[in-house]
Amino acid sequence: MSCFGWIADSRLPSPRWDLRTVGWTLCDGHGGCRAECRHVLIFDTRNLVPEQRLALAEADRPAWRLILLGVEEAEERARLLSLGCAEALSGDTGLHELEARTRRVADMFGRLPRWRDIGPLTLDLFHRDVRHGARWLGLHPREFSLLWRLADTPGQRVTRQQLITDVWRLNHEPETNSVEVHVSRLRAKLAGVECDALIETVPEGGYRLADRSIFAWPSSAPQADALDDYLQKIGWASEPA
Repeated sequence: MSCFGWIADSRLPSPRWDLRTVGWTLCDGHGGCRAECRHVLIFDTRNLVPEQRLALAEADRPAWRLILLGVEEAEERARLLSLGCAEALSGDTGLHELEARTRRVADMFGRLPRWRDIGPLTLDLFHRDVRHGARWLGLHPREFSLLWRLADTPGQRVTRQQLITDVWRLNHEPETNSVEVHVSRLRAKLAGVECDALIETVPEGGYRLADRSIFAWPSSAPQADALDDYLQKIGWASEPA
């Protein structure tokens, strides 16, 4: 069953945009947080000024799950799309058009896993960074790619050559210790949130993602981020369940 989030100055969508009438399920968020909800988010932005709409897109950039309604100027719609918004639509968009566009976004969204949860961390493929609670670790793109590759096969050894092929995209052994340097830098950043033990050096050579049993895995408590913070700022955060 398809799920969507509705974010506006009203808790429930108006009948003209209520996807529940065509078989969708409405998610109210969790504990006041919306960024934790991993599905399409539809915004009724008619009561926002252009600067606020841009701030929404920036808060979740790249905002591939955001559909903004009530954007009347073509130039503004183009700007929002350039920031990564899935859709920026005028206020006269009807239910069936909205459903078709939301379905397309949801289908594309489902083909590529955006998030991976590893212990207390969330890997975000679109941001190409890692979040611990509301804190982003600021990984270098190659550091992120290295961690994402290890997460492909958690608990299994990934050799240095496999990393060179899959992360560095090289078919030959480089004359530098770039792999070791990036692993060291990655561990240093993970140490800032007490997760440096996440990456293990394998005696036979290579690295692996540590067994999940060594971590205190996330509770059901939601994790706010910049989007939730901005929704709180404009008074659009959902009430805790």
